Amino acid sequence: MRDIDNSLLIELSNFSDGVIRLENKKDIPFEMKRIYYLYELSTGQIRGAHAHKKLQQLMIALKGSFDVILDNGEKKKVFHLDHAGYGLLIEPGIWHEMKNFSFDTVCLILASMKYNENDYIRDYREFLNM
Repeated sequence: MRDIDNSLLIELSNFSDGVIRLENKKDIPFEMKRIYYLYELSTGQIRGAHAHKKLQQLMIALKGSFDVILDNGEKKKVFHLDHAGYGLLIEPGIWHEMKNFSFDTVCLILASMKYNENDYIRDYREFLNM
């Protein structure tokens, strides 16, 4: 079972003029291979609801706020993201769901791998059996 406490908030390099710098294997603890973002999210919507076998990701609330629920199959931990100066590191083998989006949320996700459907675990029962 994956240790849920390996997922943590990382303070990003913030310059005094409001610029945040992100460099592979320095500010981001992995080599970034893909970037995507979520926007126009409704308040009651749930996103994520999956785990990854190998992929690491760093999730950043560029604008607005939302909750991320991390689950290792034995315990859950909730993170509230509401500041562009922090990123949530999500390790492989952790189920995650995102919800409680503010009306203006923009969520940036930096990923360690290119898109690969075979890396996803989308069934919670399958996740629990791993």
